[in-house]
Amino acid sequence: MASSSGISSGSGTTSGTSLIQNSGTEENLQVVMNERKKKRMVSNRESARRSRMRKQKHLDDLMAQVTHLRSENHQLLTSLNMTTQHYLTIESDNSILRAQMGELSSRLESLNEISFFLNANNSTVGFETTATTTTDHQNIGFDHNNSLMIPWNSVYMNQQPIMASADMFLY
Repeated sequence: MASSSGISSGSGTTSGTSLIQNSGTEENLQVVMNERKKKRMVSNRESARRSRMRKQKHLDDLMAQVTHLRSENHQLLTSLNMTTQHYLTIESDNSILRAQMGELSSRLESLNEISFFLNANNSTVGFETTATTTTDHQNIGFDHNNSLMIPWNSVYMNQQPIMASADMFLY
């Protein structure tokens, strides 16, 4: 009996130790798995925190870029408005100058026609100083060479240029 109880107690001790070792191993395995699970949770939380921080930084960068671009856009619009106003002012000035140039060209053309007509008449008629009277001398006037001085005469026109004044252009 002793041998049977020894066998049985020996077997029981071996299988009891095995069960205790198995349950210890399972408990250790469970503890290790719980520790890994906790580490993963902590790691995931840290990763999510870093992701939120990157997302917030990206959002802050985009907001700063929006602010900068709005400021730049405002400056460009202001510059464009000033340039447009300057362009319109210059275009208005050019329009006035074109009108004045047309008016002056027309007047010059008229004066050239008068000058041409008078020069043509002077050369064909041939004025003589002996044919003029004293009243003619007073009304028309003579220069020191006794040649007739008509205001439209080319000699007279070369001595005094035609001048324009600012009030000529007021309508």
